[in-house]
Amino acid sequence: MLIRISLILAILAGLAVGVLNFIYVKEKITTLQTNLASEKAARASAENERDKTRRELDKTTAELKTTKQTLEATSAERDKAVETAAAQTKRADKIAEDLNKARTERDAAQAELAAYVATGLKPEQIIVINKQFKNLQETLAGSEAENKVLGQKITRLQNELDIYTHPEKPVYLPASLAGKILVFDPKWDFVVLNVGENQGVLENGQLLVNRNGKLVAKVVVRSVQKDRCIANIVPGWKLGDVVEGDQVIPAYPAS
Repeated sequence: MLIRISLILAILAGLAVGVLNFIYVKEKITTLQTNLASEKAARASAENERDKTRRELDKTTAELKTTKQTLEATSAERDKAVETAAAQTKRADKIAEDLNKARTERDAAQAELAAYVATGLKPEQIIVINKQFKNLQETLAGSEAENKVLGQKITRLQNELDIYTHPEKPVYLPASLAGKILVFDPKWDFVVLNVGENQGVLENGQLLVNRNGKLVAKVVVRSVQKDRCIANIVPGWKLGDVVEGDQVIPAYPAS
């Protein structure tokens, strides 16, 4: 009897444990189902947000592309406008310059016309006078050339006279005279210079030979041509080697 009672109690205890386990498991299953439904809903919401964000991103990208194209077109139009403005400004400056030039020429023409009217002469008279004036200019130029030649002859003759009457007197040459050695003969110690009568060189005139400001020698002129002269090195005055290209200046420049 006791065993039967114990068995019944054991069966009842097992049933109680089974019921408890069933209740616990059911709660767990319910909780899991609830959590799963929540996660599904959250995932669906996240996917919706993701799709919405993607659509907005695509829209923003398209708008940005459109804005960039608009900006490029605007920049091109701006550059073209700036270029056109620069060309118009340059054209306006040129027109202003031409206008000023035209006004200057107009004023000069008016002044010439006023001067012409003030003379009281007719055009044919002015032509004759102008021709006579040109003839006088040519005659004057010829006279000045003759005077220059005569002056050179007078200077040369005066120099020759001084050589005989005042041999101790130095021959003065133009202070601005400057030349260089074209040829040097070391055997006979003579040089050919690139200056002559046209530059004011006179026979027996003395010149100092220098190189880079350093005195090299002194020469005395023996023969004079129009643009050349021949000179000998003065004995005792050869202080260094004379070479072609050395510079010469008057030893006694005229004041």
